[in-house]
Amino acid sequence: MYNKLKMSVVLTLSYLVLVAFTTPTYQIGLLKYNGGGDWYANKETSLPNLIAYCNEQLHTNFMPEQGIVEVGSPDLFSYPIVHMTGHGNVLFTPQEAKNLRNYLIGGGFLHVSDNYGMDKFVRPQLKKVFPELELVELPYTHPIYHQKFDFANGLPKIHEHDNKPAKGYGLIYNGQLVCFYDQECDLGDGWENYEIHKDSEATHKKALQMGANIVQYAMMRK
Repeated sequence: MYNKLKMSVVLTLSYLVLVAFTTPTYQIGLLKYNGGGDWYANKETSLPNLIAYCNEQLHTNFMPEQGIVEVGSPDLFSYPIVHMTGHGNVLFTPQEAKNLRNYLIGGGFLHVSDNYGMDKFVRPQLKKVFPELELVELPYTHPIYHQKFDFANGLPKIHEHDNKPAKGYGLIYNGQLVCFYDQECDLGDGWENYEIHKDSEATHKKALQMGANIVQYAMMRK
């Protein structure tokens, strides 16, 4: 009887350990903002494709679907990473800017992907969040370009936009990169299903690899 009971306890504990390591416990968030811009521009396949890729390549344990979270919501703090995109206007209220600031200072990470036309709107709003900081272009040697995948020349060029080179900018708070902003690149579009933008397999793969680097960097920061 004792041996049977012992075996039952062992099996139960083994099951609990297995569940703990296989049940998704984290979710990547899509940031919903006001101002009229299309925060939902890549809502259907972009982040779900990146999530699947990270779970496969990085062995992360993200839920397969993105969460949608408003800038001013306390739920923001439930997401280790939030992604923001769109083409148009962005507007943060003072309360939303404060909430986003507290989230980023507290260990959260924001990835902003300009879907073409967002740049002139998002920069002033990020200034509301960190008035004391400037968006700085990150050097190609920055660790975010050298995670699981190596990008010796910085961001890959996914979509043409104004035929300018892709650039990666960051907000650095107390020596810590808390926000990564890709401009003239369009990583979010590159994660989409083929039929949406007809990107080549090579372009799609590069976008996913760089996205995985951002996720890995955000999750592994000290």
